[in-house]
Amino acid sequence: MSIKSEKDFASGVLFIVTGAAFAWNSATEHAVGSAAQMGPGYFPLVLALVLVLLGSAILFFSLVVETPDGGAIGPLAWRPVVCILGANLLFGVMLGGLPYIGLQPMGLVVAIYALCALSLLADPSAFSLRRWLVLATVLAGGSYLVFIELLNLTLPVWPVFIPLN
Repeated sequence: MSIKSEKDFASGVLFIVTGAAFAWNSATEHAVGSAAQMGPGYFPLVLALVLVLLGSAILFFSLVVETPDGGAIGPLAWRPVVCILGANLLFGVMLGGLPYIGLQPMGLVVAIYALCALSLLADPSAFSLRRWLVLATVLAGGSYLVFIELLNLTLPVWPVFIPLN
């Protein structure tokens, strides 16, 4: 049996390996329990097994279903990878700060605007000032509503050096 879609084959293998790793961790590090009395490892184990099943289905179809170009995997697009991963790292650093080197938390709103700016740079043709402002404003407003107002989480909303009280 030959591989008919390289992309689907690689995706299926990745899903299976990731799901199996999470299932192993969930089953060995946490009490799983049963459906009647679920332990802390039950839900992660079920989600991991669903991921393994999804990966298996994708892997199966990559071996059975023909694709026009063979689903060849092209060169890795480094710019989107660096921008998206960097945006997530930047968000974490800006939200929590780095007290070891004296960097204070910049707050949820500023961190979200920075996250959106760097994420939109992944595709230079998609970046526009209007798109960035709309996306960041909607995301910041929704995050504030959900995490601060509804869930009452104690996250810094604004930079600590701006006294708003």
